Amino acid sequence: MFNALVVEKDEASGETAASVRQLAPEDLPEGEVTVAVEYSTLNYKDGLCLGSGGGLVRRYPHVPGIDFAGTVEASDDDRYAPGDKVVLTGWRVGEAYWGGYAQKARVKADWLVPLPDGLDTRSAMAVGTAGFTAMLAVMALEDHGLVPGKGPVLVTGAAGGVGSVATAILAHLGYEVAAVTGRPEQEGYLRELGAARIVAREELAETVKRPLESETWAGCVDAVGGAMLARVLGQMIYGGSVAAVGLAGGAQLPATVIPFLLRGVNLLGIDSVMQPFDNRLRAWRRVARDLPMDRLKAMIRPAVLGDLPALGADILKGQVKGRVVVDVNG
Repeated sequence: MFNALVVEKDEASGETAASVRQLAPEDLPEGEVTVAVEYSTLNYKDGLCLGSGGGLVRRYPHVPGIDFAGTVEASDDDRYAPGDKVVLTGWRVGEAYWGGYAQKARVKADWLVPLPDGLDTRSAMAVGTAGFTAMLAVMALEDHGLVPGKGPVLVTGAAGGVGSVATAILAHLGYEVAAVTGRPEQEGYLRELGAARIVAREELAETVKRPLESETWAGCVDAVGGAMLARVLGQMIYGGSVAAVGLAGGAQLPATVIPFLLRGVNLLGIDSVMQPFDNRLRAWRRVARDLPMDRLKAMIRPAVLGDLPALGADILKGQVKGRVVVDVNG
């Protein structure tokens, strides 16, 4: 028997409730690899799945947790053997499939990535989907010509999970990072991560009629979307790129095509869920190399399975800073 955080739904009322329960190995879904989970983490999607499901959960009872890291316990696939350290993000695990909020998980071998040298399972979950997405965004900006010295790089939603890791990585690589936040009390935290300047959310939240403004940013990791993304597009330098990773500010984009046509601006969509294996491995290796561990530790907020229902509600209200790391054995 093992512990798991199980979400159940009352079919009559439609209400859901999450609690720690004991499950048996035969309760696990089908898959080629069984993993003894050591750590998981908390993301916005997890907050949805811990509550009403947000349309992400297909069947109840459900075990959320879109990320996990641990040790292979049993494998029917030659790529993995008992004792191997692995990490999983994406593939709709924790949404459509049972996830990492349990002491055991059984998944398809194709969904796993070997843990790279330089990362342990706890550090991997301090990174998690948020940090993995941040690394994908930085790689995409670099692939489109961003190098240190071209100008400041903007990070919106900088105190959140993706923004925190993006700020730390970019600063470590030598970029001048401008961190956008609507929480002035987070300035000290963001400067510890390496932000060179703090930009108040209000400075970018207002939609303007001018399709172009002064060329300001060489690159941008945008977790907000909406009116802020539209505004930022008009402030990019010639040939600059924006990596779009989120929609905390809304899914609509009240913009014009002028920045693309007159300044050659690139808008790069970043998907972390269905990334092919080779790019996943590349990103995780870059995380191990380019994310300073001392700054990573500053982001960590420890938790155990029983803490997650309350934390899930908090993250949906924008009240979680940095990275929650869940010790499923705690």
